[in-house]
Amino acid sequence: MNPAWTLRTGRLVLTPVNGVDLPDLAAIKAAPSVFAVMLGGVRSAAQTAADLADDVRHWGEWGYGIWAVREAERFVGVTGLSHRSDGRGVALRFAFWPEAQGRGLAREAALAALRFGHDRAGIPRIVAVARTSNFGSRMILGGIGMREVEAFEQRGFAMVLYESVAGPVPVSRCWPPGSSSR
Repeated sequence: MNPAWTLRTGRLVLTPVNGVDLPDLAAIKAAPSVFAVMLGGVRSAAQTAADLADDVRHWGEWGYGIWAVREAERFVGVTGLSHRSDGRGVALRFAFWPEAQGRGLAREAALAALRFGHDRAGIPRIVAVARTSNFGSRMILGGIGMREVEAFEQRGFAMVLYESVAGPVPVSRCWPPGSSSR
């Protein structure tokens, strides 16, 4: 593992996921309270192991991916960057245990991942997707400077696409104030 991929914030240490994280990843991905609203939903142990293998490969191929997030050496969740299968781009993702929510940890970790994506991985545009009803995630995404740019439906759920563009925002990405769509 490249040590440059480890991130430290005021309260958190983010490390690229690896084999030692499998028990923590299996637990959080099997928890409906956390993963029921995530793309792909709740995962079995076998699905989580396959996800982990893909995540490790992704780090090797792209130099960015999913981090395990720890507070005081205790696993509290995941955040990271991965390619969306629908072609919308490189997506910021995060999921935290309920007991870690409400303290700004997800915001802190997501912001670190977003900055890494733009500043160190050189990704010019990063997206994120949340259900319209997921106000917690939407508050985090807006709070780290991502902007709503599109509404769409996915698997019967109303979704919102957010984006962050590195550097100055191109005029073509701006939409009139007060507008809810482009």
